Amino acid sequence: MLLALAEARAALATDDVPVGAVVLDATGQVIGRGRNERELHQDPTLHAEVVAIRAAAAATGDWHLTGCTLVVTLEPCVMCAGAILAARVPVVVFGAWDEKAGAVGSVYDVLRDRRLNHRVEVIAGLSADECTRLLLDFFDDPARRGRPGLP
Repeated sequence: MLLALAEARAALATDDVPVGAVVLDATGQVIGRGRNERELHQDPTLHAEVVAIRAAAAATGDWHLTGCTLVVTLEPCVMCAGAILAARVPVVVFGAWDEKAGAVGSVYDVLRDRRLNHRVEVIAGLSADECTRLLLDFFDDPARRGRPGLP
């Protein structure tokens, strides 16, 4: 989670919401890193999880990320949950819960939906206080209030 938090902090440099992610292979080596880059590239799909999954697939030469673990600072949204399922990631670890858009137990539970072709082991709440604080500090910044897409 420390590496994912470092990625989240790096997102602050581009005024992106500070969410970071890493993909670990079966030996625990980092094979993909990502942070939110929506503001940087003006691309709504560039969530930290998607960036990290793309990097891991490029590093391995295979979109099947079986045997890997995704570690992310915020509960994945529906789009990211879909990417996780598509990549066949078997384990997801996340820090902060997302009570507005979370798709791993808070609003939806996409990753463990028995109707889908792949289910994921979920470990929630790792370093939750630190992950949550980083997000709250970002959104509490008066310079961001009233900006489109932000509260």
